[in-house]
Amino acid sequence: MRDGRGTGRGHAVVAGAGIGGLLAARVLSEHFERVSVIERDALPEDGVPRRGVPQSHHAHGMLSKGFEVLQDLFPGLREDLVARGALVRDVQSDVNWFNDGRRLRREPSQLPCLMVGRPGLERYLRSRVAALPGVEIHQRTEILEPLADPAGRVTGVRLLRVNAEPEVLDADLVVDATGRSNRGATWLRALGYEAAPEERVDSGLVYVSREYRRRPGDADADAFVVGASADAPRGGVALSGEGDRWLVTLFGMNGDVPPVDPEGYHRFAQRLAVPDLHRLLERLEPLTAPRLMRSPVSIRRRYERLARFPEGYLVIADALCQFNPTYGQGMTVAACEAAALRECLAEESAAPLAQRFFRRAARITDVAWDMSVGGDLRFPFVEGRRTPRVRLLNRYVARIHRAAEADPTVGRAFLAVANLEEPPQRLMAPAMLARVLRPRSAPARSTASAAPAAPATGVHPAERAAS
Repeated sequence: MRDGRGTGRGHAVVAGAGIGGLLAARVLSEHFERVSVIERDALPEDGVPRRGVPQSHHAHGMLSKGFEVLQDLFPGLREDLVARGALVRDVQSDVNWFNDGRRLRREPSQLPCLMVGRPGLERYLRSRVAALPGVEIHQRTEILEPLADPAGRVTGVRLLRVNAEPEVLDADLVVDATGRSNRGATWLRALGYEAAPEERVDSGLVYVSREYRRRPGDADADAFVVGASADAPRGGVALSGEGDRWLVTLFGMNGDVPPVDPEGYHRFAQRLAVPDLHRLLERLEPLTAPRLMRSPVSIRRRYERLARFPEGYLVIADALCQFNPTYGQGMTVAACEAAALRECLAEESAAPLAQRFFRRAARITDVAWDMSVGGDLRFPFVEGRRTPRVRLLNRYVARIHRAAEADPTVGRAFLAVANLEEPPQRLMAPAMLARVLRPRSAPARSTASAAPAAPATGVHPAERAAS
């Protein structure tokens, strides 16, 4: 792999020092002599959530594919994070999955997942990016607008530092990684271009998170994922993490909101489709009060459909597409887009960089967007076009969940697709169709006991291997 040293293309500016911006900066450092990351927030040194990322208080998922990309971009990342308390686990054998109230059968899958808090991951990536030659991270600085020459090519940005006058920073490439709060439409119109067409889906999601102390023997798994279903439009996630803690997020839809008082929070967990997560909470010692977050509408901005787009300008990560967070796709999609940008920069092509990148990013986004939006459209209160294809796929996914109770091969295939390791067509292969559609007797629902099925080991084999 490349060592991160620029190859002399000049100066790149990245707007935003979140996960997407840091990954973009890492890739750009291979091709530009200088990379400036501009962030309006003060960046904490202790790994606490920063103001501009309020979702940092809640559970985040780094899917298997995203973890793979991170390790490629940052050699030694796995060992470093495990040493800091993060966990690396098998996504099937170490996690209790419940989909449509059905427990996916556990078995080793060779699909590793990373369990680490968003603030800790962001702080680690920021330290690695800041150490790259030619890279500077500017905090408490806001980009007011990109600037362009008479031909429409972006040539830099106008920015404002704290207690200073606006200034101009020249650039050969500007990347918008400003996330959910991005001003991309306003910036494009100011440059004389149309805003990208948008697709929107509002699930009415509200989620509430709380931290608990984690001790050996708490549970027979290192994570619990209870998905919402049409019959029970609520769910929850419990993730083991650094600092000997559990991070628990409960979510509801269509006005069925998890309460923020401790007793109400536990009563809401009791109403989930299966009792396992509630029983876990009943055994744990809480460390924080419940914290509420209202999820913004899922928005996909179709930059690949624009006939005109300024040269020297790109958009990436949540500024390109923001997902329903219950599917845990955002950080992994950002990582995959960074990998796609890396490929585009390495190519010898006469086609504009933005055109090539947006087309590749669209193919990445297609898979994640179809899964999350298709899942949202299971709920009758979510507005959206339910095509015959969407209805058929949702019925088929319900059959997959039923089959995965008894057949770990089906479960592994489903998780490989959900983790963006395999294309959705993998679930339609003839051998998989035969497994999914095989007649079965009515399965029993989860009957987990109030006590853990087996003590959780103090040191996981993945941690021993990394130490």
